[in-house]
Amino acid sequence: MAEAVLIDLFGLKLNSQKNCHQTLLMALNAVRNHHGAKAKFLCIMCCSNISCDHDNCELETSNGLSAFLREFETVSNPSMAASLYTIKQKIDEKNLSSIKVIVPVHRKTLMKAFIGQLFTDVYNFEFEDLQMTLRGGLLKQPTEINIITAQELEAIQNEIETYLRSLPTLKGELTIITSPLIPDIFIHGFTTRTGGISYIPTLSSFNLFSSSKRRDPKAVVQENLRRLGNAAGFNVKKFYRIKTDHANDVWIMGRKEPESYDGITTNQRGVTIAALGADCIPIVFADPVRKACGVAHSGWRGTLLGVAMATVNAMIAEYGCSLEDIIVVLGPSVGPCCFTLPRESAKAFHNLDPGCVRLFGSPNPYVDIRKATRILLEQGGILPQNIQDQNQDLNLCTSCHPDKFFSHVRDGLNFGTQIGFISIRE
Repeated sequence: MAEAVLIDLFGLKLNSQKNCHQTLLMALNAVRNHHGAKAKFLCIMCCSNISCDHDNCELETSNGLSAFLREFETVSNPSMAASLYTIKQKIDEKNLSSIKVIVPVHRKTLMKAFIGQLFTDVYNFEFEDLQMTLRGGLLKQPTEINIITAQELEAIQNEIETYLRSLPTLKGELTIITSPLIPDIFIHGFTTRTGGISYIPTLSSFNLFSSSKRRDPKAVVQENLRRLGNAAGFNVKKFYRIKTDHANDVWIMGRKEPESYDGITTNQRGVTIAALGADCIPIVFADPVRKACGVAHSGWRGTLLGVAMATVNAMIAEYGCSLEDIIVVLGPSVGPCCFTLPRESAKAFHNLDPGCVRLFGSPNPYVDIRKATRILLEQGGILPQNIQDQNQDLNLCTSCHPDKFFSHVRDGLNFGTQIGFISIRE
């Protein structure tokens, strides 16, 4: 049984005849009787021109219909994008995922297209035709349209993008943390969790990654990224992020892209590359002499597998970089105050340097992946003064600072994501 029921009256055409309202009343009553006992959310979506919030609303002229409609939540907006996004927020507030959509047959394909853009695989949708007797001319239903053309899909995407752009920033201003070690020929930075439009608590507000397991759709993440590009000054159409595998593969841009990789390098101007992070370390690399750069995603597995030095070595091999010229900046990550591993997994860090592990004799020792990363970089030949892993913002523990950063350790599976990014100015 559905947890939420959405009745689509967005395309409804009303006239003033009493039997039209009676037909609508019977249809809504059938929905309430069938779903009302189990569903936690009953909602009607309609155009603002038939909203029940205004004195001249046609729906209110019906005897009994206005009172009946108060048992449903009504969402009324001038656009489909605004209406569906508002409904999504209400569904997410109640943490619901099973949704029945009762929709006129001619609007089903259109509805599915909008839902495909605004929802992820977290949600389970079931569709039912809106059946009503049309004696009074209540609703004119054309035949079902089964195909959305490329132009129609583009129009849907544009409507959604326009609406999302209009939304206010949540949880404070967009903040970018930068390093004084990286010269101005590069655009670079590390994001925090403020300044975006994501509203789900663990993703709010500047989440920069969408997946089938999270409630933030790609459209919202793309709007957050657009705002970041405007603030930082890079072209979002030339933006590439790692495809995490928690290993040490590196994609050298210009070569064939692997299926997954935890590092990227490039010497192409105007191309922005980014590493994800939400406890794992987003690392940025810059060589101002050869004008090359890189990023890496370094969790505990990637740290031990040497993803940081793998990225350095790719820059040396591909662009002729020298070890003494490469600057490495470690972005915000979980600290040794909060990150533990089973003792068997912690052994490798202890073998690298006992200082990387605290309470090693316990079943779940505390591990410092930042210290381990620095040690491995220095062992690989990166100059100590060219490694930045400590400053007022960069070395804050992501788990300890929920106001500033997302954290998998703290927030569980539905966690948000920040990034480290870099590009060579054009």
